[in-house]
Formats: sequence, C-alpha cells, structure tokens
Amino acid sequence: MPERTSYDAVIVGGGHNGLVAAAYLARAGRSVLVLERLDHTGGAAVSTRAFAGVDARLSRYSYLVSLLPPKIVRDLGLRFAVRKRTVSSYTPAVRNGRPTGLLVGGGEARTRTSFAELTGSDREFTAWQRFYATTHRLAERVFPTLTEPLPSRAALRARIDDDATWHALFERPLGELVEATFSDDLVRGVVLTDALIGTFATAHDPSLRQNRCFLYHVIGGGTGDWDVPIGGMGALTDSLADAARRAGAEIITDCPVTAVATDGRTAEVTCVQGTVGARRVLVNAAPRELARLLGEDPPPSAEGAQLKVNMLLTRLPRLRDTGVDPREAFSGTFHIAEGYGQLEAAYQQAASGALPAAPPSEIYCHSLTDPSILGGDLVRRGYQTLTLFGLHAPARLFAADTADKAATRERLLAATLAELDTHLAEPLADCLARDAEGRPCIEARSPLDLDRELGLPGGNIFHRDLAFPYADEEAAEATAPGRWGVATAHANVLLCGAGAVRGGGVSGIPGHNAAMAVLEED
Repeated sequence: MPERTSYDAVIVGGGHNGLVAAAYLARAGRSVLVLERLDHTGGAAVSTRAFAGVDARLSRYSYLVSLLPPKIVRDLGLRFAVRKRTVSSYTPAVRNGRPTGLLVGGGEARTRTSFAELTGSDREFTAWQRFYATTHRLAERVFPTLTEPLPSRAALRARIDDDATWHALFERPLGELVEATFSDDLVRGVVLTDALIGTFATAHDPSLRQNRCFLYHVIGGGTGDWDVPIGGMGALTDSLADAARRAGAEIITDCPVTAVATDGRTAEVTCVQGTVGARRVLVNAAPRELARLLGEDPPPSAEGAQLKVNMLLTRLPRLRDTGVDPREAFSGTFHIAEGYGQLEAAYQQAASGALPAAPPSEIYCHSLTDPSILGGDLVRRGYQTLTLFGLHAPARLFAADTADKAATRERLLAATLAELDTHLAEPLADCLARDAEGRPCIEARSPLDLDRELGLPGGNIFHRDLAFPYADEEAAEATAPGRWGVATAHANVLLCGAGAVRGGGVSGIPGHNAAMAVLEED
C-alpha cells in the first residue's frame, strides 16, 4: 500500500522515463509515487535470464543506447556506463558470384578499402564521409535542444543553420537525398535502415515518418553513435530505480492503474490497492493507455513493425566472406537483406499482407563488447549472444492468426534465419546453445507480443509515430504539447513516455522534460 493518501506527483508506469521523472522530482523535494503494473520496474529496458538454467542476462526488448543525454546520468548520479563498438556495421553481399561485404569501422583506411573493394572506386566512400559529416553537424546542433523547452520550427531551423540539410531532411522524403548522394544499392540500403527501425515506411513516404525516424537515429549523443550498455539495459533501469528511491520516491510494483480522474487542479489515481490523490499525474505509458485511464476516446491506432529475437550461441558462426572475422562482423550492426531494393520489395510485400520473401533484419553481439552479461563459465567456454531486430514486420501480418497466435511469428523467424544462413559457412542452428531442458536458446517477439507484454500499442516501440523535435504551430489547443512537449488536454496530467514530443528510444528525455515542466510551474 502507498504510504500516503496524497502526493505531489503520481507517476503511472515504472519504465525508464517514469523513473527519470521520479528521481528528478523526488530530488527536488516533491512527494512522488510510482505505480507499475508488472512485478518489476524497467518497462522495455530490462535484462532477463531468458533461457531456463542458463546464466545469461539478455536485454530482452530494447538493447542499445544512443539518445540518453549524459546530463541525465550526471544529474541523477547514475552508476551506469556505455561502451563504444569498434565496428559500426558489416553488410554481407555477393558480387560477381563471390561472397564479400561492406565493413564500416576499424579505422578510416580499412573502411575506405572495404568500400573500394565492394564498389570498385572511392566515390561511395567519399560520399559516405560527406553525408555523415553533415549528419554529425546536425546532431551537434539538435541533440542539446532535446532537454530544453520545445523550440518552434523556425527556431530549430535557425539553430541548424543549413538550409540544404533542412530541406532534405525536414521537408522532402529521405529517399531523394539517399539516391542523390549514393549510387550503390547496398550502400543506399545501409543508410536507409536508420529510417526504418520500428517504422513501417518506404524511402519516399510522403508523410516523412521515415525522415523523423532517421533524424532520431543520427542525432543521439550529438554524434549519432549507438553504444552498448554495460551490464545490459537492466543496468540502466536498476540504477534509475535506485536513484529514485534514494531521493525518497515510493515505487510500488504489481499495481496496475485502472483510472485517472482530474479537474485540472487535483487528480485521483485509482489502482488495485485503492485511490490516491495527486497534484499532478505523469503518465509513462502510450497515449492509447492515457485515453483509457481517463475514459476518453483513443487516439488513431498505432502499429509496430518489427520482429525482436534473442539468442545465445556456443560460438559465433563462420562467414562465407572469409575476408572478415566474425568477431568484427557481429560486434557492429550486421545487416541482412537490407539493400535498397530489398528494403523496398520487403515493404511492398508486407503492405500487401504477405510476409517478406527475404525479411530484412540486423544483428549485433552484445557479449563481444560487454561479456559481463554472461556468467563466468559461459565466457570461458566462448558463448556469445546475438540480438536480431527484424524490419517490415507490421502488426497487421500477425493479426490473422486466430487458433495459433505464434504461427506467423514462427514462419517469419524461420525465413529470417534462413536469409542469415545464406551468408554463413555453417547453419546458425548448429551454433545455438541449449537450455537446461535441451531447447534451443532462441526467443522471438512479434508486435502483438510487445502489445500484450508491455502495453505498446500495436507493438509500436515509439508508442505512436515519431514527431519532429519542434512545436507544431498548427496543433489544436487540446493537442498542443506545451512548452516542454509533454502537455495533454488536462493541465495537471502530463505525458512522460515515448509518446511525448521528443520521445522514443531509451533516452529518459520525456521523463526529464515532464519533471522540468512540473518544477517550472511550481
């Protein structure tokens, strides 16, 4: 039971954003209660022993860190760190009947050589350097704004101070820029993948949802780097929960919230243990869940579009491309069936209601960069983890399963692994570890699984379509995000989850901004 009958702030949901908000508010002397429906905090940023009798703590859902501002880590005194990967990516290919690939990493000279061997000249590498120098400058200007009051569109454009980049990324479909910059289909595909993580779109989607996804993937940390959380994602959320508790916040798990009522000045939050009062309610859940709690009409349906797979291997598989060490290839992002044309074909097939014939996906091995997630015996025996994120797997493909909810998921998993096997010198199945009951150490989650387990609407990892990180001047007053991008139609109810403006990814930014909005008003 809660210790009090009323709080300055009640936070609905104990995911990482809710914990960030709780820690900031409690440190500022506010009375704070966090209510979490699951039996643990962390939401999608957790570490789990996924396989029976196996001492491996995997990041079950979210798995890399880019958008978490160092400011939050410093402000909250978190015992958490990330480690950079020496290889950015490897993409296998077959050229002239010969297995080869594109390795990005290991130093400029090695990357240049890899581009030249794949494409036949230095042109694509030069274009690559110029392209990512531009996104790096963009990141340096945009990332600091994410923990500041929400800028206007004009103010953000002025801060970027590059009309060509603004036009290409904020006004025109990303495909135009990619096609104007690069000639090689595989290189184009590697660039485009950052626009499609959890986003079901084409390169030329007029809605620009692919542009918004791309923007958030290239601005993280002011560099665009995607880093490995030491100890897994659970290390971050465990540290956040500790910080919130140390500051005086109460956290109650196994406590689903069933309703929120507000008159704009005070609120009541009803959970399975009873009802508590609150000056403010911060909702670390999707806008769909907020509407349900308030008894309001839900927003337009959201849809996720990914397959998440966790694996434990006894060894890394050998590659058909003998020019690269598997330890390098899998330490970065290993792209599968993600050529530009392949991505478009997969989208069109999924949009028509069929599973992609060559499902695109990307893999990385956490344990190569951070072996601490494995028990000492597994490390000594050479075991490794693999994390796979499949693209263009919209929730609609899984909705037709009635008698067997797992049928489509298992068919897509088999097709995805078969596509990976085309680039391996041995079947991946031969490398899978076995759990204590003799079962292969592999688990998969579809969008519908994520909806059921985490409350992500349609499995959408961003809670809804991402928004550009500026204020929408045309938004109706009832939907205006307010000064910090977290406001709702109710003055004392704030959205502190991924569905806030500048939400999405493991960032803590919506939690920070919701806390700042509260403290600024007090």
